[in-house]
Amino acid sequence: MTAKLIEGKKIAAEIRSAELKPRVNKLVASGVRPGLTVLLIGDNAASKVYVGQKAKACDEVGVRSEVLQYPADVEEAVILKKLKDLNADPEVHGIIVQLPVPDHINMRKILGTIDPHKDVDGFHLYNVGGLIIEDTGDVFPPCTPYGVQRLLEVSGVPIEGQNVVVVGASNIVGKPLGLMLLRKEATVSVCHVKTRDLAQFTILADILVVAAGVPNLILPQMVKAGAVVIDVGINRLDDGRLVGDVDFEGVSRKASYITPVPGGVGPMTVTMLIANTVRAAELGLSRQVSGMEGAAAAT
Repeated sequence: MTAKLIEGKKIAAEIRSAELKPRVNKLVASGVRPGLTVLLIGDNAASKVYVGQKAKACDEVGVRSEVLQYPADVEEAVILKKLKDLNADPEVHGIIVQLPVPDHINMRKILGTIDPHKDVDGFHLYNVGGLIIEDTGDVFPPCTPYGVQRLLEVSGVPIEGQNVVVVGASNIVGKPLGLMLLRKEATVSVCHVKTRDLAQFTILADILVVAAGVPNLILPQMVKAGAVVIDVGINRLDDGRLVGDVDFEGVSRKASYITPVPGGVGPMTVTMLIANTVRAAELGLSRQVSGMEGAAAAT
């Protein structure tokens, strides 16, 4: 068996051109241009590359993007003040603070200050809570888990009733993804660094998602024949090569579907950020129209 490649880069490009760009054009025709503002603190090289990818994707679909760069020693109060200003700016529909932030910055306080209606990274407690309860339609899922879910859906992989194993229990990927797939009526197991005998869980997975940050953690003997394998990990080896958390060559001979690294989940993360920003603009316009209609009815 040779696994079919789930080409995240190609799928992401198709979503931007066929789905997001027409929605942006419709918003612009209504007088609204979606806007995303990114706060970048410090000189983390990987963060700069990622922010550059976001800006490029925004330009591609017509979303206005802005990057605000701050030195690593910026005072937390400066960032909090800027976030409050952005919350009040009607031309800004999405706000993200690029992670990681310097140690002196309280990440929880920063993320909690962002207006949840502009929290397009999906990290505010309001949006995280929305993954657990039946939300009202204005909740933004975190971008990487959202990208994984869309990859599965676009590839025609059934989720309902499937055994899903997520390796990695971070707040950014593992935990929210588990909640999202539970809502799709999968049976979900989330493994982590303290899990004993990881293979006894992974071998049962119909869908295996790996986000542990450990190169080649998942070997062929740990994967059920015909499983769908989504590799979220991205690791740079000493020789400069980028690899995932899965032994791609070995596992691809056993799985039915597999994502490459790079070019799999990464492009989808960026695209889902743009999708959340466009949706934030649509919801903002809807609230604006409803407010105008309510005011008119009251007169």
